[in-house]
Amino acid sequence: MGLGSTSPNPMVGSVIVHNKRIIGEGYHYRAGGPHAEAIAIRSVKDKSVLNNSTLYVNLEPCAHTGRTPPCSDLIIQHAIPRIVIGTIDPNSLVSGKGIKRLKAAGRTVKTGILEKECRLLNKRFFTFHEKKRPYIILKWAQTADGFIDVIRDKNSPIGINWISNEISRMLVHKWRSEEDAIMVGTNTAEIDNPMLSTREWYGKSPLRVVLDKNLRLPGHSRLYDKSLPTIVFTEKDAAPEKNLLYRKISFGENFFSEMLTSLCDIEKQSLIIEGGRQLINSFINRDLWDEARIFEGTKTFNQGIMAPVIPGKADEIQYIGEDRLIICHNS
Repeated sequence: MGLGSTSPNPMVGSVIVHNKRIIGEGYHYRAGGPHAEAIAIRSVKDKSVLNNSTLYVNLEPCAHTGRTPPCSDLIIQHAIPRIVIGTIDPNSLVSGKGIKRLKAAGRTVKTGILEKECRLLNKRFFTFHEKKRPYIILKWAQTADGFIDVIRDKNSPIGINWISNEISRMLVHKWRSEEDAIMVGTNTAEIDNPMLSTREWYGKSPLRVVLDKNLRLPGHSRLYDKSLPTIVFTEKDAAPEKNLLYRKISFGENFFSEMLTSLCDIEKQSLIIEGGRQLINSFINRDLWDEARIFEGTKTFNQGIMAPVIPGKADEIQYIGEDRLIICHNS
């Protein structure tokens, strides 16, 4: 339930049980708000039974003071004797310190319960802290015969050549609301002129990331309309404007590493790539991806720009109307 609103914090839920009955529960609903354990404890009507209860939480309770006090201290303060934890927090500010503090206070602590499921829930958070880069999602639509676009020339109209159906496109807007940043390359920005917003779904729009090495995109491009926070990676000098930040960076051998580090520096834990074949293949060839979401429509182009190819087999196939949604994970 916290997906899309807790970053850069993780998604955390907590349940308190007394005599095999749930007496309190809570989840972290937004960054800066109270943590799951605090909300769960607050929801218990009769606090006197906490000293004989068990608190369950999917991620280790924090042990540091940020925008809220340490949850491990709150658990100790309320004399909760047993704590069951799904995973240790990979954040260096916590990373076992919460568990150590609880054990030092004489509490019984169990860890590694449903650990795989708990890590999957916070795949963005774990990737960010363990790999020092955002969780990367590749997304594209392809025709039934394997093309992502027709061949365009200077006389071709500017705009998106839709392959997927309206429901699939609405789902993409939902996905955007769940991620921190969204990226396209220069060619896609020039040919499709996208907005990269969540206008067809409730929720925040992600940070727009544009690769424009030589600043060749025209000023009337929708991505330069200053309606949403946007970062442009370029080799040129340019002054920042409202909602438009230019980040000068070399497009050489270390470009991808430096670009992803720049996004980590501003705490962007996830990145969805909606670029064309060239950009998506650049990530695939460098093994810089975690998940791919591929819409396969019913249209055929017979010829055009071939779709990228993901190594391995699909992990999941869903049907969105007549569209096939193919989901792959990088093992």
